Amino acid sequence: MVGKYDITLKDMFSDLTDDILSYFLGIQHTKIEELNVEFPRVEMRESDMIFKCITKEGNTIAVHIEFQSDNDREMPYRMLRYAVEIMEKHELVPYQVVVYIGENNLNMADGVNFDFGEENFLKYRYKIIDVGEIKFNEITQTNYYELFTLLPLMDKERRKKEKELYLKECVEMIKKIPLEQERKREVAARARILAELVYEEEIIDKTFAEVIKMLNLEKSATFRRLIEEGRKEGIEEGRKEGEKEAKITIAKELLKEGMDIAKVAKVTGLSIDEIKKLLN
Repeated sequence: MVGKYDITLKDMFSDLTDDILSYFLGIQHTKIEELNVEFPRVEMRESDMIFKCITKEGNTIAVHIEFQSDNDREMPYRMLRYAVEIMEKHELVPYQVVVYIGENNLNMADGVNFDFGEENFLKYRYKIIDVGEIKFNEITQTNYYELFTLLPLMDKERRKKEKELYLKECVEMIKKIPLEQERKREVAARARILAELVYEEEIIDKTFAEVIKMLNLEKSATFRRLIEEGRKEGIEEGRKEGEKEAKITIAKELLKEGMDIAKVAKVTGLSIDEIKKLLN
């Protein structure tokens, strides 16, 4: 999850896949369709992005991209399970990539190995791209404008040294990209959200203030979705809080009537410790 609200990385990067495939992976391809793979037997998890593609050599493959905002020591096993599911379900060779956008230094394995002889071994690898290691100029000197969304997370050494000045330059580059207003607005909206991974909110608000006004960022589909998710989140939190208060009121009444603490806990669903606090 990134940003303040419940927006998935898959949703954030849904419009970037062609640029990611072309620039980061160096694959000349024709995208045929999006595939779906999940693990109902193992874990309730759905892959980020899997596409059936044809390479320039005429090979049909499944390009699998996962976005990761923290170091996950179980990532190699997850990726291996995805690879097996892709081969089993779609009968395609998987080309797998993890795009790491975290603030901390990359510290994840890129595969799984074991070797117990000629008849019992495994050598499995996938590609990891650390966005923080990509230099600012590597992207801004290209026409992969959708990837400007990632600028606030790039060039980690320079970003940490220049701090707010670096973010300002990112915003200036986004303002200059030759895209129609609506597309530029979406790039700016996503860049602002991703900036929350590495910058304090006060700096983000200050730096993006001008571009928000200039591009009418409140019209962005991404921002509207964030607002709606925020409302849903607030309603859900309010509902849960109301239920908790009701349970506490009932518990107090039952305690006054002399009901045993264990029975009160069973009736209300509150913990025994929570009920004991009501006696003080």
